[in-house]
Amino acid sequence: MKWNKFRLKTTTEAEDIVSSMLMDLGIQGIEIEDKIPLTQSDKEQMFVDILPEIDVDDGVAYISFYLEEEDDKEKILADVKAELEEMRSYVNVGVCEIEESQTEDVDWVNNWKQYFHQFYVDDVLIIPSWEEVKPEDEDKMIIHIDPGTAFGTGMHETTQLCIRQIRKYVTPQTEILDVGCGSGILGMLALKFGAAHSVGTDLDPCAIDATHENMEVNGINREQYEVMIGNIIDDKTVQDRVGYEKYDIVAANILADVLVPLTPVILNQLKQGGIYITSGIIEEKETVVVEAVKAAGLEVLEINHQGEWVSVTARKN
Repeated sequence: MKWNKFRLKTTTEAEDIVSSMLMDLGIQGIEIEDKIPLTQSDKEQMFVDILPEIDVDDGVAYISFYLEEEDDKEKILADVKAELEEMRSYVNVGVCEIEESQTEDVDWVNNWKQYFHQFYVDDVLIIPSWEEVKPEDEDKMIIHIDPGTAFGTGMHETTQLCIRQIRKYVTPQTEILDVGCGSGILGMLALKFGAAHSVGTDLDPCAIDATHENMEVNGINREQYEVMIGNIIDDKTVQDRVGYEKYDIVAANILADVLVPLTPVILNQLKQGGIYITSGIIEEKETVVVEAVKAAGLEVLEINHQGEWVSVTARKN
């Protein structure tokens, strides 16, 4: 299916009100391009520590919207232009040029699957749900993963660092908490490595759904792995539900800027002698995380690197 794409040139000052106007006219789904710097809150929601360089904000914003071929394009465009002219009396909407083009309908949710194929992390085979296990791999440790829209295929260096550390410290008695569980890969692998029970938390509802689906594919029941949504850093309800001083391992594969406030909180969930495994740390932030771990009273046991990423493992003494 083809869509008519319209790219409207306006100003950053007006982008919010113009976006609202488009939605009031029944246009669903817009894209905004601008050079406004990201806020700290924006950065904390992105799984990157090094952000791409962007030019200085020039006050220009582009808002793109799409119409189906059967839509009354002429009427909708006339309504948009009339609203923009009315706005000029109280906000700088800029030149309001509208470029038109055509684009093919794309299945954005599933198109990425062409790039995700089975692979090994050491001797563990991680395989997407849409691929078959080869006969020569049937005796391997296998985990089936379909992350959906959640983070965590196991391909990222940060996840692999966590996998190796969990495997190193897990025992048959291990209770493990994974903060920011994403697809559930760490909690499920902990169980395959022999852990007794896993708990996962995440801010994204998609992560809970993805984890439950992956558990089913891997034959893991909900008594073995409990997942919940919420922010353990500042949500007392989540902290209470997760429990206190009950985990032999806490894993957190998150941004360094989140690990810093998380670390003193997570002490309450760790048992005495419990292991704290962190990852998601770009090399430039290694010292920041190590200092936060030490400031919380934890003993640093290991610092491991893979590519430009770092994992810090510590113990609560």
